[in-house]
Amino acid sequence: MSRLWEWAYSFIVIPLFWMALKLIALVNAKTRRGIRGRAGLFESLAKQVARLPEGQRVWFHSSSMGEFEQAKPVIAELKRRRPGTQVVVSFFSPSGYEHSRKYRLADVITYLPLDTRRNARRFLDLVRPDAAVTVRYDVWPNHIWEMGERKIPVLIANATMRLHTRRRLPLARAFHRHVYNIIDDILTVAHSDVEAFRRFGLSHPVIQAIGDTRYDQVMARSDEARKRRIIPPAITDGKRVVVIGSSWPDDEEVVIPACLALQAEMGNMLLVIVPHEPTEEHLEDLERDLAGRAASIRFSALNEYSGESVVIVDSVGILLVLYAHAHVAYVGGSFQQGVHNVLEAAVFGIPVLFGPKHRNAHEPIMLVECGGGFVVGDEEELHRTLKNLLEDDAARSASGERAARFVASHTGATVRFLEHLERRLVGRP
Repeated sequence: MSRLWEWAYSFIVIPLFWMALKLIALVNAKTRRGIRGRAGLFESLAKQVARLPEGQRVWFHSSSMGEFEQAKPVIAELKRRRPGTQVVVSFFSPSGYEHSRKYRLADVITYLPLDTRRNARRFLDLVRPDAAVTVRYDVWPNHIWEMGERKIPVLIANATMRLHTRRRLPLARAFHRHVYNIIDDILTVAHSDVEAFRRFGLSHPVIQAIGDTRYDQVMARSDEARKRRIIPPAITDGKRVVVIGSSWPDDEEVVIPACLALQAEMGNMLLVIVPHEPTEEHLEDLERDLAGRAASIRFSALNEYSGESVVIVDSVGILLVLYAHAHVAYVGGSFQQGVHNVLEAAVFGIPVLFGPKHRNAHEPIMLVECGGGFVVGDEEELHRTLKNLLEDDAARSASGERAARFVASHTGATVRFLEHLERRLVGRP
């Protein structure tokens, strides 16, 4: 039966997946970049690997930039404990690959090839990892099956699984059981994830809840961010700063009107909008929407600041640093498919607001439970909640302290993960 699953995946699922990617690439620039970026993948990988000395090698795979942030504290701690260990980093998405090409702790950075059995063999022949770590959910079966045959230990970091996932539908359940049973350690974020994985009837992996390395990463990055004030004090002094982080148009339709109304009432509020995708088209749409309602300026033009009440951020990779300026933050995605990273705001000890679609992760729910986060269902509720927090210094401070304590109390997953990884490396040449 296992061979049947492997045949069906390799000769039906993957060809259909590749055809779908090619079709999507006709209208989606990001998908086109991913396909073009894989041209010459193996030749580039061979050159990078040829420069490496002998020694233990660990392969880290992430789907995209957000997942790679979760791998970074593990890589840093691994390098600190075992300085000679070589790290190979791979990505599925162009956003992860393009934004991480200069990551200094990686010895090799590459795209993951299309998940055919031939590509998996060729990739592993070149990389020759002593262990492999995939972050969160990006598990590619042919690479997993090939590593199983080669007895290469495979671990999942920050694994999550919903109890009522569609992966447990009759046929899907049998397929995923065959994949997950090859993995050695499935190290989850929460105990509910452990229960969800166990429902597949797995017999081989160690399944254990150890927490989420994102807490460790966001703590480390916040220490650096506090030293960087990228908005001059002359702009923020005497103002209540509200940062709208990783916003989509669905968020902006609700949040911007509420914030502009509040600005008109308070008069000393600076609104910083950080679009999730700051394309020129999106930036121009925002500027047109604000025209006649509020004076705005782009972040890249702040040296020409002349009292504008809205800053539109046209750069990427600086959101966490911007949260360090905020009195209150709203985290986007929560009026669309699901809220983005709330920890990046909470770590600075500020109240965190988000919309109704926030159950795609554990931390927004827990942040609300501890009093550091607030769910807002519409424009009126957002206006009311934000007004209360900005006008009541004591309430805002108390909520922010709860948010900061929440993040600090959940650190430590990196060390726990390294204990599992190092056990898998013991005895390997």
